[in-house]
Amino acid sequence: MTAITRRGIVLGGGALLGLAACDTGVGKNGAEVIDARVDATRDYLASSFPGTRDMTSRAVGILYFPLVTEAALGIGGGYGRGALRIGDITVDYYSAARGSYGFQIGAQQYAHALFFMTEEALGEFRRSPAWSLSADAKFAVPDQGGSIGKDVMERLPVIPLVFGQSGLMASAAIAGIKYTRIIP
Repeated sequence: MTAITRRGIVLGGGALLGLAACDTGVGKNGAEVIDARVDATRDYLASSFPGTRDMTSRAVGILYFPLVTEAALGIGGGYGRGALRIGDITVDYYSAARGSYGFQIGAQQYAHALFFMTEEALGEFRRSPAWSLSADAKFAVPDQGGSIGKDVMERLPVIPLVFGQSGLMASAAIAGIKYTRIIP
């Protein structure tokens, strides 16, 4: 055998081992795990930030991400999985992949939810194969009372809410987040 053929066999075998090591979670209880975490996140949000209950009742759909893990050192990334609920029933599952670049260091975990306040915004999100928020997106961070102003609810078609942060992150960066429909 020549060196090129051996290298091809080694690389091909390595690729097969790599693919075999990938665990997609299909056929395992991935959906049930995500739903249980979303239930806990929804309940935590309602009990810890009672001011968000009105926003929840007015939303036509809510995309919950119970846990997003993020780390950065100049270049950053993050990932989480969640579920889209309409009328408190799961209709789809999504992943959130976050990328960032700038002056940043640290690691953190947090939960976040996207409150779709209009049918148009929800429909556009669901029709899109992947949907993203750009660097200029504003995330609301509830205070202890959890009050998001009524004017915000009436102006914005989608309200992103970040809560339950832990870890330490210092950042001045450009970032974006991409939501993609998945099969858990």
